[in-house]
Amino acid sequence: MAAAAAAAAGPVLWRRLLGLLPGRPGLAALLGRLSDRLGRNRDRRRRRSPWLLLAPLLSPTVPQVTSPPCCLCPEGVHRFQWIRNLVPEFGVCSSHVRVLSSPAEFFELMKGQIKVAKRRVVMASLYLGTGPLEQELVDCLESTLEKSLQAKFPSDLKVSILLDFTRGSRGRKNSRTMLLPLLQRFPEQVRVSLFHTPNLRGLLRLLIPERFNETIGLQHIKVYLFDNSVILSGANLSDSYFTNRQDRYVFLQDCPEIADFFTELVDAVGDVSLQLQGDDTVQVVEGMVHPYKGDRAAYCRAANKRVMDVINSAKARQQVLHAQTFHGDSLLTQEDAAAAGDRRPAPDTWIYPLIQMKPFEIQIDEIVTETLLTEAERGAKVYLTTGYFNLTQAYMDLVLGTRAEYQILLASPEVNGFFGAKGVAGAIPAAYVHIERQFYGEVCSLGQQERVRLQEYWRRGWTFHAKGLWLYLAGSSLPCLTLIGSPNFGYRSVHRDLEAQIAIVTESRALQQQLHQEQEQLYLRSGVVSSATFEQPSRQVKLWVKMVTPLIKNFF
Repeated sequence: MAAAAAAAAGPVLWRRLLGLLPGRPGLAALLGRLSDRLGRNRDRRRRRSPWLLLAPLLSPTVPQVTSPPCCLCPEGVHRFQWIRNLVPEFGVCSSHVRVLSSPAEFFELMKGQIKVAKRRVVMASLYLGTGPLEQELVDCLESTLEKSLQAKFPSDLKVSILLDFTRGSRGRKNSRTMLLPLLQRFPEQVRVSLFHTPNLRGLLRLLIPERFNETIGLQHIKVYLFDNSVILSGANLSDSYFTNRQDRYVFLQDCPEIADFFTELVDAVGDVSLQLQGDDTVQVVEGMVHPYKGDRAAYCRAANKRVMDVINSAKARQQVLHAQTFHGDSLLTQEDAAAAGDRRPAPDTWIYPLIQMKPFEIQIDEIVTETLLTEAERGAKVYLTTGYFNLTQAYMDLVLGTRAEYQILLASPEVNGFFGAKGVAGAIPAAYVHIERQFYGEVCSLGQQERVRLQEYWRRGWTFHAKGLWLYLAGSSLPCLTLIGSPNFGYRSVHRDLEAQIAIVTESRALQQQLHQEQEQLYLRSGVVSSATFEQPSRQVKLWVKMVTPLIKNFF
């Protein structure tokens, strides 16, 4: 699977982007056709295997199981243990994992964690907004840094912030201008890194205007870390994500190994990014290849090595810890640990960080997601949600060709983040409707309406940005696995952007109940999609949108 993914070559995508510039529709159409001929984009050219589509009919019936949904043996072995062959495995107690439900809870928790941080604050996001709530967050950072200097015993508090260069530089007031006062006042304690995709360079970088240049590739990881506690989410640092934009969030409290891993990961991406200076200029780290001025292949090799070194070293550390824990004299049952007053009882929950950075040929999240979808057995239920319904062809093939039941939650046009936007962006919700209708048509043509259901989220005055997956094994009413983080399961997440999420595997009924309740609360605000859905006046898609969507769907 990995070899096939690595062999897939992308088309000459910059030519299509010329079509976004005014006055070039004819040229864009011509270059688009040439690009289709020259490109080897697997998601646009690969034909669906008829054998794959027959899988639901040919597969033997799997008996219904009534055993607990996910059992871990005394050596921590479970049915998803294969993931640890790819990434480090972190065993934790489920009491350290809390699922958040609202933007306000997310915002208040972040402020509270910043105020009590003593050693490190690490924040990776697409961008930082410029409103009063974002300023409140910056003020919290400033206050905490100030206290660290005035303390009787000054701490070594460090603040590291990773954002995307193009999104964070948009407009006169932007993420950079918001953070400059911190950088100027605490130059020894604050680091601001701005990732610039290596694919935006040369003529392409000169031709594409602001906003459109973000379609080439972004830093999309959302990790918020305070000392030894971590929030994984899909939410950005912007006012709507703190008030009325629904997302998902999980708080891993007092998990030092996980916090160390994500600190090292953000540092690694930061090292291959541009460093913001106090005068609002940017510089590369000494000895690093420039992301868009230097040799692209050399830059990507260096970035691959820097990130993979973090993954591999953490993986090796956790393997040693696992061997000591389960094959040494230190193994304790949860009952024994509790009786002895040990703070670290045997884990009942396992965290796997899944990284996707296709520009650097790192495709771990893609491999794990495809494997999970492939191995989901008959009788299992997969709840999959995305704020932007634009699944890759590979993911669509697996949903349509495997045996599990799927309920896919997506944004109705009115709660799409682009709804009501000016210019070309205002047509994006209609493009998503067109993609949704095409997929629904395939579901119906294959007679899979009972097995694959689409549902649309709607909430007055809110937008929808939640993404992730919950897996319920056959015979179970609770999920034993969830994916949560930044990926949207679309072309951009797989091929263009830097992404990170975690797989949480748990045998804890209490945590499974939390995850189940989270899923239910999201799906309760949705309606089931049917043929009648697309007959509504609000779902009528203009002809030009239908024509343009195949050309631009891989950019949003």
